[in-house]
Amino acid sequence: MRYLVLTASAGVSDDLAERARRLIDGDTPNRLSECAVEIAHSGAVPDNLLGDEPVDTNIVLAENRRKKLLIADMDSTMIPVECIDELADLAGVKAKVADITERAMRGELDFEAAINERVALLADLPVATLEQCYAERISLNPGAKTLVQTMNKIGAMTALVSGGFLFFTEKVAAETEFQLNQANTLLMKDGKLTGKVGLPILGQQAKLDTLRALCKSGGYAVIDVLAVGDGANDRSMVEGAGLGVAYRAKSALANIADARINHSDLTALLSLQGISQTEYA
Repeated sequence: MRYLVLTASAGVSDDLAERARRLIDGDTPNRLSECAVEIAHSGAVPDNLLGDEPVDTNIVLAENRRKKLLIADMDSTMIPVECIDELADLAGVKAKVADITERAMRGELDFEAAINERVALLADLPVATLEQCYAERISLNPGAKTLVQTMNKIGAMTALVSGGFLFFTEKVAAETEFQLNQANTLLMKDGKLTGKVGLPILGQQAKLDTLRALCKSGGYAVIDVLAVGDGANDRSMVEGAGLGVAYRAKSALANIADARINHSDLTALLSLQGISQTEYA
């Protein structure tokens, strides 16, 4: 058996849920929250089921639906910005850096070369600017804290794994309560950035390696893993998970993900697992 899961930040109406039920000849819709409904079914689901309705429609298997490991990207996933672009803006080189970031996220550039090129443009930036960037530019995406804390509550392992920078992942992990965080290190000297990144550089392969290592240490099967990201650098991690989710993602990731979230906040990842609002942390 499978579930059709409808999610939307603006809410999913009973009428829309019933319309979807009829189209797939499913069971009675089960409301998970004002923003989410699930419909059990066993038949085919037409492409573009609800046309242009601003609602995410995803299909998940009933088997092993609740996941035991959440592994997530940070930039443009847990937070709405790319930290390196915001640092570049404060350094006066945002246009150059943002163009490289955009091409890297689309999968057009090698990640390691792209991060080295961007960080080099930040050479001599005062370390204090990182604190300013976090205080002024960084916030959590809607639903991020609820997602992580609820996964913790149900006994899952939660890991924030970023190709960005440890300075920011440590703060975001503390705010959301991720149990583990991993990222690259910006090298510093005499109170300024050197323009270099500590080795080894953590990119796409490192995210997949972390997923596999956490599965091994925690005794999780691949089907137990929920991975979420937004760019090409998340591709291997999302492909390697039992449920790989593309969150407002570039086509390089959206085209291979099991589920796509474009109209919902991050609590949609709880809805995909059949977790109702009454269970939220």
